[in-house]
Amino acid sequence: MGGRHVLAARGLLAGALDGELPEHRLAAEARRVVCELGAPDRLLELIDDLVSGEGDPEGCARLSYRHVLGFDKLLLIDGGPRRMLRAHVWHPGAGTIGKEDIHNHRSPLASYVVRGRLAMELYEVDDRAGGLAAARYEESLAERSADWTLRPAGPARLRLTHLGQYAAGSSYALPAHTLHRAWCDTDEPTVTLFLETGAERRRHTDVFTAAGPHPGAVAKVPLAAGDYLDALRDLAERLRAW
Repeated sequence: MGGRHVLAARGLLAGALDGELPEHRLAAEARRVVCELGAPDRLLELIDDLVSGEGDPEGCARLSYRHVLGFDKLLLIDGGPRRMLRAHVWHPGAGTIGKEDIHNHRSPLASYVVRGRLAMELYEVDDRAGGLAAARYEESLAERSADWTLRPAGPARLRLTHLGQYAAGSSYALPAHTLHRAWCDTDEPTVTLFLETGAERRRHTDVFTAAGPHPGAVAKVPLAAGDYLDALRDLAERLRAW
């Protein structure tokens, strides 16, 4: 099932991202598509379709939740490994772990800032003295639940390679292994459109923290279908108000 705007979004994602594309081409196409779908008017049309019950609200709700890094992660289109389209609503000062964590992802990604502003830092592992001292963890999903599990993997040092601000209308693409941290850089929530593009997902991600030891597991609580639709309605109202 799908309304006109849901079907159009699915078609755009499939047409741009399917097939055997080299990594640089896939990143460029993902960035182009997320910019096109993230245009406020078009994103609002897509969300209105979803709020009306088009698409798969229950299925998308099961993969939507409040992320520990401080944003609402709302799945909009589940198109398989190369076409997972999400809206992220970043809240100032939120997060049970917080911006102190540096991490990478299971899949390459592209993101477009719809409203507000993100700050982002990029890092690389550098064992020489003088870098940021951090504890390293391997993050994966628990075998019998959807919780995040964090396995200590020893100390590390990191070197900052990039610091940037991404205002509304900005976009970026990152390979899966890129170490970074991002946070809402304004007093008001920031909205981004986020696209996972990898045909193959890594089994774990790397997490580095200088904020002290982490618990061994962090609960991953999916939204109920009603809460998911309420979150989409709130997002639509936010887009209309800006």
